[in-house]
Order: sequence, then structure tokens, then C-alpha cells
Amino acid sequence: MQFKYPEVLYALALLLIPILVHLFQLRRFEKTAFTNVKFLKNVILQTRKSSQLKKWLILSTRLLALAALIIAFAQPYFANRDIVKTENETVIYLDNSFSMQTKGEKGALLKRAVQELLNTVPEDEEISIFTNTETYKNTTIKSIRNELLRLDYSNQQEAIPAVILKGRKLFSKQQNSVKNLILISDFQQQEQLAIQNDSTFTTNYIQLKPANANNITLDSLYIAEQDASAITIAVTLKNSGISVQDVPVSLYDGESLIAKSSVDIETQNASEVTFSIPSNKVIQGSIKIDDNSLQFDNELFFNINAPEKINVLAVNETDDAFLKKLYTDDEFNLISTPVNQLNYNAIATQQLIILNELKTIPNPLLTALRSFKQNGGSLVIIPAKESNLQSYNQLLQANNFGRFSEVPNVTEKKITKINFSHPLFTNVFEKKVSNFQYPKVNSYFATNGSAAILQLENNLPFLLSTNETYVFTAPINSENSNFKNSPIIVPILYNIGKNSLRLTNVYYTLGKENTFDVQTSLSQDAVLTVSKNSEEFIPLQQTANNKVRLTTGEFPTRAGTYDIKNQNAVLQQVSYNFDRKESILQYHNIANLYPENTHTTVSQFFEDLKNEQSVASLWKWFVIFALLFLCIEILILKFVK
Repeated sequence: MQFKYPEVLYALALLLIPILVHLFQLRRFEKTAFTNVKFLKNVILQTRKSSQLKKWLILSTRLLALAALIIAFAQPYFANRDIVKTENETVIYLDNSFSMQTKGEKGALLKRAVQELLNTVPEDEEISIFTNTETYKNTTIKSIRNELLRLDYSNQQEAIPAVILKGRKLFSKQQNSVKNLILISDFQQQEQLAIQNDSTFTTNYIQLKPANANNITLDSLYIAEQDASAITIAVTLKNSGISVQDVPVSLYDGESLIAKSSVDIETQNASEVTFSIPSNKVIQGSIKIDDNSLQFDNELFFNINAPEKINVLAVNETDDAFLKKLYTDDEFNLISTPVNQLNYNAIATQQLIILNELKTIPNPLLTALRSFKQNGGSLVIIPAKESNLQSYNQLLQANNFGRFSEVPNVTEKKITKINFSHPLFTNVFEKKVSNFQYPKVNSYFATNGSAAILQLENNLPFLLSTNETYVFTAPINSENSNFKNSPIIVPILYNIGKNSLRLTNVYYTLGKENTFDVQTSLSQDAVLTVSKNSEEFIPLQQTANNKVRLTTGEFPTRAGTYDIKNQNAVLQQVSYNFDRKESILQYHNIANLYPENTHTTVSQFFEDLKNEQSVASLWKWFVIFALLFLCIEILILKFVK
């Protein structure tokens, strides 16, 4: 038994007062003469003994009543730990990611967890609560009740180690406080758990489990085929539960239903459905399905803007037939001209310029290219065998490259090394290739550079890039190299052309950094905005002569198709969708990993925590004892003779 106010127990010394009064109370008996005293002697002795016993009983009851009253004021209690002297700190992580939309036995996991928190956590107890999007530090359930009830699902999902690190920062630096970190989540199995135990606080896991793990998701969409009359789009659906037959899939243009199909999806499998739409049609599309599990992945937004062609200028002193085959009229506006017939006024309107084996680069062209690069253009440099290295080195150094130098005793070299991680090779190779037929060069220039895309067998670079300038270190004409006959030339030059004007994809993923270009010319201080209904923001943008490069990351926050505007004029659309990584309903088994700290319901955990931290107060019992002893004293005074 412990006491909240132990100093009150000093008052027990007051019990000496009635004892002293009792001991020093001298009471004289008066003698009364009476005849036949012999017959009264026994009666007098018996009366004196009864009187002494009564006084001792009264003294005892008074002492017990006073002692019980003093102990009651000291507030005795029983507790598992000294929680009166030790401060308790509670930090709660509430997972509000999309996977918490799944339904458990009593409804959606997130909504049920919020309701149990409101019902079980004391209203005035100071706690800290944080989610994937919000943080409420040193507050009470009563203060944030409305915020919790309005808590929305988020596409952001923190990794558990990051959650624990964030929760740790919400604790105070007091050494003697009892700290409890409580994680409420379904603990999706997206990555391996690598949790390091921290002795300064206790981590408790409340794993909420759905009633079933069935979910159908619209996983992805891409353009499968495209010709002059039609575009075929393919939609991939995935199933993480039992097999489902005849799932209806609808295609919308805005609010108008334009096509409908159905698909069968096997257990833990993917299926594909295709739609055909007219070519050259601007569409603000969406694909929809009906599924009772997760809701965020039941709609996939996409858009197809009016076709735009990329302007490519080839300045030649050699054959350019390979460029005409790559940069076709359906996607590019290719202007191919000899260097002595170059129209310098056309340079400013280009997205990509290719210097195709010029023997020397004229000074006016050097000046024009410097301005072209400053305005965000892309440049490809292919040297000639008899290049004027002085003019080339001026251009290279202006673009942060090393100098070209002659290679003595040059011999044939193969191109053997590919930088597979370079953006030019995104989605080009299914796996790293090591046994392809290596192209070769007979002569080349030496230069230093760490940003090599292709390398020769002697580790010297063959193709380098930086800041959208691409430099070949050797001529690629048929006399010097068979590189034109290699399949790898197609994705390299084609992707260089496509990246020179980054046209919008059919859709982008929210929460990631996405970059695309808009062909337009802005007046001074003008900016482009991205908007949809009431949501509008100004993205990061870089302005060139005839295009604006937009970069989005933190915004937008909601899936949908957005307008890109120059003031009030809509230039084109761009679509965003939530990441589908939470659609796979697979979970960690936290009970096996941390059996002593894992719980299944919010209410049961907080009841156990309340009992563990509860105080069994005893002062009421001692007040009752005091009253009881007073009643006994009254009865003794009244009935004991």
C-alpha cells in the first residue's frame, strides 16, 4: 500500500492525546455508608471492573476512528508501479493509408479504430497522435474529436521504421517518464520490417485485419497500338483475392460513357481488356469498375491531347538518311540542311539540333547554339573524322564537357559497355544484355567524362551526355563504324528526340516528381497554372523560347484530369492517379514477430493499458471504517453498562 500524501501520517501522533487523557484521568469514588456492606462488596467490585472494560473499549474505538480518518486524508492506494511519481507519455500512430479502407468485422478499419479511440482513451488525458498526413502533439481526445472523425484516407504511407522514428521525436526528453508508442495499422507487406528496439520507450502494435483480402484493382493503362485511324488502349486489372467472372469495365470521356466491356480475373492474377478510340481525338478519359473492397483503385484517369510534333533540325556534312528513318513525319518535324545553307532564324524554334559530322563549326553557329542551349534545347554532336578540334572544343567546353584530343596509333575498338540505368534506356531492355553483337569504330577521339552512356572496350566513352547535350566521340558513317546498323541506335536517337520535348504521358502517378513540357510562348512574368474544379496550383516551371517545362511533385493531391492554363486559356490536360502499391492486400504477421507487444483491437489494448496504469484508491474504505468505529462507540456508550 502506498500513500499519495504520506506526510499526513505524521498526524497519527495525535493518537497519544486520548491515550494520555485516559491514563491520567484520576476519578475518585465516593463511599456511602450503608448497612449490611458485607452483602454489597461483590457488587461494587463487579461494577468497577465493568467500568474499566467500557473505558478501554471506548478508547479503542476512538483511536481506530481517528487513525482511519488520518489515513483517509493521506489517500492510500495500490498500483502496479509508482505512477503517481512517474509521468506517463502516450504517442499513437494511426495509419490512414488507402489500405485501411478495407472492412473488418465491424466496418472500415480506419473508421472503427477512430471510434474505439474516442470511446476508450480518457477525454482529458494528454496524448500525441500522428497519421500519415497530420500530427497532433500534446493534446487530448476531446480537443481533436472532430478532426479524427473527419480524418480522410491518404495515398501517403510511411514505412514502419520511419513511423517509429517520427513517434520517438514526439516524446519528451524526461528520463523517468513511462513512454508508450502505439502503432495502429494493418501493416501491409510492402517491404521487410527492420525495426531496432529502443529501450527508452515501449512499442505496441495493434494490427487490424480485414474480414477478407479480396480486391480488384485497375492497375495500369497504356497505348497498345496506334495508326492513322484508331488508337488501341490496353487496361490491366489485377486481383488479390478469389477468382471473379465477368467484371464490367467502363470507358468514359468526361461524364459520357463511350464503351463497355467485361473480363474474367483468376486468383492472384492479372487480366487485360482493350478499347479502341478514334485517332487524333482529344479525350479526357477514365476507366471504372465496381468493387466493394478498396475504392481508390476503382477508377483510372487518363487523357490524350491533340498530337504535337517535335521540331528537329539536322545540320549535315554527310549522309542523313538514317535520321530521316528515325524522325518520321507522324511524330517529328525534321528539317535537314547542309551547314552552308542553314537558316539561323529557324534555330530558335527547334527542340533538338543534330550536328551531323561537321568538319568545323562556324562561329555564328557556335553563338546560336549557345543561346539555344540557354533556352533549354537539346543538342546532339557527331564529329567528323577530319574535325576542327578547336571549334569543337569551344562547343564542348561551353556545355561542360572535356576536350577532344587525337588518339595516336588508333585501332579498331568495339562498343562493349552500356549504362543500362541511363534514362534513354528506360523500358528498353527487359534485362541486362551481355552477349549482343558489339558495334565497332575504326577511329575516335579521346575525352574524359563520367556520364558515359556507351563505352569502348578500352573504357573510353563513345557517347556522353549532360544537361541534354549528347556527344559522340567518333563519326558514325559507314566508313568509320557499323553503329548505324546496330539495333541500339534506334532507342538512343529516338529517345533523345522524344526527351527534347517531353510530351505529357497518358497519366502520371501522384506523390512522385513528374516532368513534362508544354509548347507555348509566355510573356514576361507570366506563369502556367494547373487546375481542376476548386484546386489550383502553380507548378515549378522553366521557360524557354517555345516551351515551358513543368515539374509537379507534392501537388496535386487528388486523382483526376487537370487543365494546364495560361491565364484563362486551356492549353492541354494532364492526368494523375494514385499509386497502386496498396492494392495488394498482403500483410505482415506482427503477432509472430513481436508476440508480447501485439494486440488485435484498439479497445482491448487501451482497457489493458488502463488497468495496468490504474490506481486502486482506498481512502473511501478508511472513511467507512472511521464511521463504523464511531457507530460502535455510540453503541458501547448506549448499551454497555
